[in-house]
Amino acid sequence: MAFNATGAPASYGVTELAQLPKLGGLFVRGVAGSVGKRPKGAVRLPETAYQVVGVETTGEAAHLAAYQRLLGEPASEVLPAGFLHVLAFPLATAVMVRGDFPLPLLGLVHLRNVARVLRPVRLGETLEVRAWAQDARTHRRGVQVDLVAEVLVGGELAYQGVSTYLAKGFTAPDGGAAAPEAPDAAPAAEAPREEWTAPLPTARWQLGGGTGRAYGAVSGDQNPIHTSSLGAKAFGFPRAIAHGMYTAARALAEVGPARRGDTYEWTVEFFKPVLLPGTVDVAIRYARDAAPTDGPEPVPATLTSENGAAAGQGFVYDGWRSGKNTRHFQGTITPL
Repeated sequence: MAFNATGAPASYGVTELAQLPKLGGLFVRGVAGSVGKRPKGAVRLPETAYQVVGVETTGEAAHLAAYQRLLGEPASEVLPAGFLHVLAFPLATAVMVRGDFPLPLLGLVHLRNVARVLRPVRLGETLEVRAWAQDARTHRRGVQVDLVAEVLVGGELAYQGVSTYLAKGFTAPDGGAAAPEAPDAAPAAEAPREEWTAPLPTARWQLGGGTGRAYGAVSGDQNPIHTSSLGAKAFGFPRAIAHGMYTAARALAEVGPARRGDTYEWTVEFFKPVLLPGTVDVAIRYARDAAPTDGPEPVPATLTSENGAAAGQGFVYDGWRSGKNTRHFQGTITPL
């Protein structure tokens, strides 16, 4: 099947939806459905991919502008990877709230993301969006699973994002191999910490108490752990926490379109959550200078490579609690 040739497992069927669902309704379904989803043997993922064709982006101009203002992306008709994640995330969430999806939406821990922009997506283009779950595998605290989202333009794969989540207490299918873990991706996925020393900061972010609500407004992700202290306390956090994808997308914006190029890979791994309000120190530097003992210089304002990107060498970014050695996230941005 041509659809599966883009990456979905060959055994998967395709369910076509009329339009992209709304996150609000999906979250309500996910909360209700989480109650009955408990560890009951090996996890079996639904072998179904969701697909929505004819997704028009002309009407997304105001949405895109609001996203750009919040994240610090320059005004442009090119949709950054973070915005493409926002557009596709509801379809991936629809997979996670299916009755036959074995893991509860509530309590899933977001461990990491890997996204690739393979061609620029521009405002006004008509998209096809696809999403599915795959590769349930062992984690020392339970099961990791990948939610894959793709965006196509004119049948050409333009974007693919893989979000990895942990459900603690569940069992992987037979033969599920253990995968690398985030060294201190807490609270549910916390593992023994590796030695880490903060690099020289290149920026300091002052995140106000309303940061979660602001990103929730542009992303649609109104999970109460991000928007409400009471909601966060219900899940063991002392106060609201920033969306992980907000921090990753802000780092992506600070590298900027000229440095990352038209096509690029963007990764992030999450560690300790960012409490709101909070102060985050950030370091963005060339990948070649990423060793913390090297004292890397900040990324320069302009580069001299022909395409304006870093000649394929890429960047590394880190975020940590200001004045502490508490890591929040680490990632890479690599021109392709």
